[in-house]
Amino acid sequence: MPEPILVTGGAGYIGSHVCKALAQEGFLPIVYDNLSTGHAYAVKWGPFVEADLNDRVKLEEAIKLYRPKAVMHFAASALVVESMQDPGKYYRNNVSSSIALLEAMAQTGIRHFVFSSTCATYGTPFRIPVTEDQPQVPINPYGRSKWLVEQILSDFEAIHGISSAKLRYFNAAGADLKTEIGENHNPETHLIPTIIQAALDPKKEIVVYGTDFPTSDGSAVRDYIHVCDLAQAHVLALKALLSGEKSFALNLGTERGYSVLEIIEAVQKYCGKSISVRLDQRRAGEPAALIASARRAKELLGWEPLSSELSVLIDSAWKWHQLLSDHAPILQSTLQRFGAGQALC
Repeated sequence: MPEPILVTGGAGYIGSHVCKALAQEGFLPIVYDNLSTGHAYAVKWGPFVEADLNDRVKLEEAIKLYRPKAVMHFAASALVVESMQDPGKYYRNNVSSSIALLEAMAQTGIRHFVFSSTCATYGTPFRIPVTEDQPQVPINPYGRSKWLVEQILSDFEAIHGISSAKLRYFNAAGADLKTEIGENHNPETHLIPTIIQAALDPKKEIVVYGTDFPTSDGSAVRDYIHVCDLAQAHVLALKALLSGEKSFALNLGTERGYSVLEIIEAVQKYCGKSISVRLDQRRAGEPAALIASARRAKELLGWEPLSSELSVLIDSAWKWHQLLSDHAPILQSTLQRFGAGQALC
């Protein structure tokens, strides 16, 4: 009998890929999602509960019905720029909802928690690559909201015995290697899919925010990690907690950075198309470079990012966005058909 795992935000980009990885490893992912940004068509590997985390009655009903062994928490708002404009939304969605979830766990006896954190908790890093022992000084409300949850987890461990894996990942990119699921945000703000959309639609342009960073070409540098590699790391972290490992925090990245302009050039080379580019000023709350040290994740979990070569990131994302472009009406129809909280399994 597969062990049930509650996956909040499991209809979203990273959560859905983790659900597939869980199913492949013999777990039963129970998706709990309010579909504010997720998609019902992405729920393919287990039951689906359409509800909000702040609905304590539905949350506890779901826990009592499925009796999950652990919780993997992806439900959150995750746009740095938006957090600078509407910080209240980020503290409500990311902090208050996490507290509601942890309280429900404490009440129902669930003692293992895998948390989707972020490199944004470090703010402007003191050195590159970023190691887990660097000070966490977030410079935007998104990063602060995730940092606050990390602190709250320490309290819930001390009082309620809830062990946690805090996974601080860098820039998630790419899509399922079999093109079953992928990234589908509206509006899209992540770099690689934004460039691909501009390649597929000549009317669109790419805006490069900041050309005066202290980097090789003046544009911001980020560490891009394939979403399937992220998913595998989450499953390994879950297994570690279930096996008795004490709480830990890990960076998930490739230990290599690419600039915005390098990514644009690589996508243009891949698709053989010229993309319209507009240069603009830096946006507040964004550091010049973020590159991970992933040594601790490799040592503790035996994890290696096997699919994060830039060519694989671009190829998998390109195939997925072509599918979205070709079959948008079908996906929309699926979303409408299954958007009432039915199980897709």
